[in-house]
This record gives sequence, structure tokens and C-alpha cells, in this order.
Amino acid sequence: MNRTPHIIIPAILCSVTAFANANTLSDESAIEKITVEASPTANKLPVGTFDSPISNLEYDPRVDLQSRNMAEAQADVTIRGGIFENTGFRVGSATLLDPQSGHYFAEIPIAPQMLSGPDVLTGADNALYGMNSSVGTVSFGWKPIITGGSVSLGTGTNDFNLQSIHAAKNTQLDSLVNYTLGFEGEYSHSQSDGTIDNGDHDFSRAAGRVQLASEHSQTDLFFGSQDKFFGWPNLYTPFGVNETEDLETRLWMLNHKQNYADNSNFEVSAYYRTHDDHYIYSRENPSAFEAFHKSEVKSLGLSGRHAQSDALAINYSAQFIDDSIESTTLENNFTSRKYYKLSILPEYTIELNNQQLTFRLGAAYDDTNRDDAEVSAIGDITLNTQNSDGTAQTLYLSYAQASQVAGYTAIGGSDSGGLFRSNYNLERETTSNLELGLLLDEQTWQLNSAIFYRKDNNLTDWTFNFDSTSARFANPVDIDTAGVEFLATKHFDTAKLIASYTYLHKSENYGAADIDASFYALNFPDHRLTLGAVYNPTDILEFRIDNEWRTQHKNALRNGNDNALFTQLTLKITPPQLSNLFITLAADNLWDESFEEIPGTPGRGEQYTLSATYSW
Repeated sequence: MNRTPHIIIPAILCSVTAFANANTLSDESAIEKITVEASPTANKLPVGTFDSPISNLEYDPRVDLQSRNMAEAQADVTIRGGIFENTGFRVGSATLLDPQSGHYFAEIPIAPQMLSGPDVLTGADNALYGMNSSVGTVSFGWKPIITGGSVSLGTGTNDFNLQSIHAAKNTQLDSLVNYTLGFEGEYSHSQSDGTIDNGDHDFSRAAGRVQLASEHSQTDLFFGSQDKFFGWPNLYTPFGVNETEDLETRLWMLNHKQNYADNSNFEVSAYYRTHDDHYIYSRENPSAFEAFHKSEVKSLGLSGRHAQSDALAINYSAQFIDDSIESTTLENNFTSRKYYKLSILPEYTIELNNQQLTFRLGAAYDDTNRDDAEVSAIGDITLNTQNSDGTAQTLYLSYAQASQVAGYTAIGGSDSGGLFRSNYNLERETTSNLELGLLLDEQTWQLNSAIFYRKDNNLTDWTFNFDSTSARFANPVDIDTAGVEFLATKHFDTAKLIASYTYLHKSENYGAADIDASFYALNFPDHRLTLGAVYNPTDILEFRIDNEWRTQHKNALRNGNDNALFTQLTLKITPPQLSNLFITLAADNLWDESFEEIPGTPGRGEQYTLSATYSW
């Protein structure tokens, strides 16, 4: 177990991780135990479909989720004012990559019941564990299988319907002492006409895994399949056209994590992922423009911590990715690539009565068979104080560099015309992040705060020119970003409050004069507030509410206001006469906010649902 707390932005109760039990299976499982009580959102489930690993991240103050249709349809997850391709999604020790575009990083066909997290890694931890994700990583771990299950049925406005079933069985093995064998499966389906015209969807997911576990190890073999069709006006272009996408994602993963000795562990992850995309520019005239993409990714990842002594430890991470793509739109013969990364972060801890002073200093090496290599520095200093009354404080200062390369749509398509214009001159992107943070963990409340300054060089952005027939251009940009973040959680006897505030300021240089608007790099909130609450007046009733208010940076492509207020409200009723059954009434976008999360793309409408869940 890592004795230095993860720098999670904002992290919840992460100061406690420095003193967690040394026999905990992994960093991710320890974080899960700590953060469950102080989740950064009140609601756990989405309103318009079945839950996925990225559900409700739009109300999570640690990230900014920019959706088309809804989060589970097309989710661009950004961290600290980065763009979607700066954010990686890590399961176990491996980052899930899609070579075509970062728009599909969040296509993860894993049932959330199987995963711990999400744990948001930034700064030094992202530089250590992330892969081709220069700003942040949303990290998940595999949960132990526990016998049980549930079945859910739902209906709602816009002809919404939902069906979901999940079951798990864990048994003690007679042939292997102290080992358990678990089986888990899940199937979910939802469809609706959509919250606006031509915003329909039809989603399904099937997932299963087998798990062999002991006190010190856990091995998981997983397969997941996800099929998604959805439509949305101006899905990717600002030309007033009703576009559609049909996605098929398959994922096979083998994962093993192992504790050994004292405070030492490692985790190995291997996966094979395929993703098929059929994009239609105009559903009324499909022959006008359509594109087919089929990507294939194979990867092997390793991460761990080896404790030499109580004072000295080595944190490490390595990953190899081999990808390829078949596409009807790529013209630059850039259809395959191999990625390599190795990170080493030695750690030295000094015990000072009730305090720990920890120094980490190391480096990461990134390379591909098509791009120049990059060596990045990683380092932080953390002072953790554990008081006799159970309270704790953590103060840290970190500096971390990271790098990544552009996706195939940005660098491998046509550079002279078409809807999505590539740029053959894009170079490796590099990022430097300096950060100071303070975490307070008191008896009934927690405060997490950070101030940071980040420099992005050669960041690949997608831009727009009003005089062009192309929908967007891939262009490099140098951006300096400064930010402040606060997250507070307060616990009462029957309630919990969660509040956050973030401020971002950017200074950009595109080195070109023909750019009228940015779809991503300059699509960020100058100010953002979130407020969530969970209230249990009785054993029968539970209220959950999440609110997000933002004032967005001005953008020439955006229609309507730059300010927005979103609210999700849920009422859970558990009738005492019906054991193991609860009924949920839920509303999303309660005020029918029409704010364009992606400039030029219509925002989602209201959605109301009624569902019933029986568990065993």
C-alpha cells in the first residue's frame, strides 16, 4: 500500500490513506473504502439510461463532463480545463485507449457493480500511472465478488424504458485452501425517443467475469460487450444536421493483483479491445457522408510498489499498447502504432512523531514507433499529520511533466478538405504541472483544496473557421492554465452536504489567424459551483440532489447563454412491507436548461423516470 496519499483532485479523505492497513489488497481498493462515504456526488445512478463507469461524472467537481445527448451516449471527460484526449481511463494497471479519437475513451463495457472508483489522478500520480493522458486519469479497480444481485425495471418520459439484471456468486474452494471462486454477470438495456427531437437512443450491455481470490491476491477474467445507437442534432458539426452514431465495443481483460512482504504489491493487466463506429452525417440523407471505423487495441500493463524498508520504497508503472485501425476516412497511411511507457518514482519517508514527511522524485519515459521519445520529471513532497483524536491534515507540493501523441483522426485523415480536417504536422504534446494542495479531515467534515499552474505545449485542439466548409480543423496550441479548487463535505446525523468551487484562467497561443472558435481547449468554465445533498428523514425515504452552476468562457460557436444551472433530483422509497424492494423517482435537468456543453451542439432536455429494483 502506498504510504503517500494519492493526489486526487479533489480527493476525498485521501489523507487517511497514509495510515491504511498495510495488508490492503491494492491502492485502488483502499481508496474505495475511504471515498465511498464521502462521494463527490449525491446521486449514484443516471436518469436517462442504465449506469456506466462514467455516470454522474457531470456533477463530480473533480472533472468537467461535456456530453452530447447524455453522458452515457457521448462523454468527453475533461480534467482541470484539459480536453477529452488529455483524460485517460485506467482499469487495473492498464489505460484503455482508442486510436481513432478520445471521444471513445469512455466506451467501457464494464458494469459499475464490478468496479471500485472512480479515482481521479492528476499531477504526480497521473504522470506515474497514466498512459497517453497528459492532464488526468480516471482510474478504476476490480472489486471482490460478493454473492448477491438485483433486477431493475424502469419507465419514463420520452418513451423511456429500462431493463437491468445483475447477479454474483462467490464460493469457498475445497481444493484450494483460503481461496474463493466467484462468478458475476450483468445485462442492461435502455431506449427512448430522446429529450429533444432526433435525440433517440438504444443501448445494451452484457458483461461477465470469473474471479479467483485469496487474502493476498485477486485474479479476474472479464468479457464485456456494448452496443449503442444514438442520434443528436449537430453531434460533431455546427451545420444544423441530424447526425447519428452506431457503436460496438468489445473488451477482454485479464487482471491479477498481489500483495507480498510488508507494504508491497503489484498488479498486472492485459486486455484486447475492439471498437466499431458507423457515423452518419445526415440521418435524412445517409449517402451524403458516412464513415466506418474499426479499431483494435492490445495492451499489457504493470504497476506496483516495492518497499525496501519502512523509509524507502519504489513506485513503478509500465505499459505497452499496440493498436491499429481500419477506416474509410483516413488517408495518410497512419493506421497503426506501438506505444511504450515506463515510470519509476522512488519514495523516502521520515517519521516525525505524529507526522510523516514523504519525498518522491522520479521520471517517466514515453515512446512510440512513429514519434519522438520524451523523458518527463515527476516529484512531490507531502507532509501528513495524524492527530490523536482521529483528525488529519495533509499538505503537499508537486511538480510533474507528462506527454502524449495525437489520435488518428487528428493526424491521419485529409489535411485539405472534408468535414474533419487533419494536420500531418502535429507533434508530441507535453505538459508541466505545478501544484500546491491542503487536505483537512475532521470529525464531521472534510476540506480538499488545491491551486495549480499548468503549461501545455503543442496541445492538439479542434478549431472552427466561419469561412470554411470543414466542420473542424486539428491545430496545435500552447496554453497556460491556472486554477483553484475547493471541495468540502459535511456530515450530519441524517444528512450529508457536498459543495465545491473551481476557477480556471487560460492564456492561449495558436500561432494562426484563421481560427474563430475552439470546440474543446477553450470550452471551459471560468467559474463552477456544485452543491449536493443526501437526506434520510426516515428509513423509508431518501432524497438525493446534485446541482451544478457554471459560467462558461465565451465561445463564438455557442448559441444561448454562457451561464447554466443543472439539477438532478432523486427520491428513493423503501416500503417496509416489501423486503429488498425499492422504488425510485428521478428527474434530470430539472429546469430544462438548454446550455450547449459542446459549442454549437444542442444541450439535453428534461428527463423523468420511475423505476423499481429488487435485490437479493
